[in-house]
Amino acid sequence: MRSIKIILLAFLIASVSVSAQKKHPVQQAELVFENTRYDFGELPVGSPAHCEFKFRNAGKATLVLNSVRASCGCTTPEWSKAPIPAGKTGVIKVKYNTHIPGTFLKTITVISNARNEMVVLSIRGKVTLK
Repeated sequence: MRSIKIILLAFLIASVSVSAQKKHPVQQAELVFENTRYDFGELPVGSPAHCEFKFRNAGKATLVLNSVRASCGCTTPEWSKAPIPAGKTGVIKVKYNTHIPGTFLKTITVISNARNEMVVLSIRGKVTLK
């Protein structure tokens, strides 16, 4: 008899817990980029190659970019380390080293506390001799 009461009590606690979760969903940040790709086209060797990836926190919680990493050392991302409140915007600036001729396709991986916790950005182009 006692084990039945314990089982019923456990079931009641689990039901209340699930019910409370449905009424109060977890608020999360959401990382939304204007564009996730940038094409430099043709660039002369040694010319500047900079672009920006603008984003918005479309969620209901503060967004934190934990990591922004390029696929190689020839690509350098720069971003604000400050948290981004819900509804606010930010930018990731990317610089590419154009000292080596040839076609390139590089990625920048953004890791955050957002619902979509990983977003991959890409840059492409062709560095030509003068």
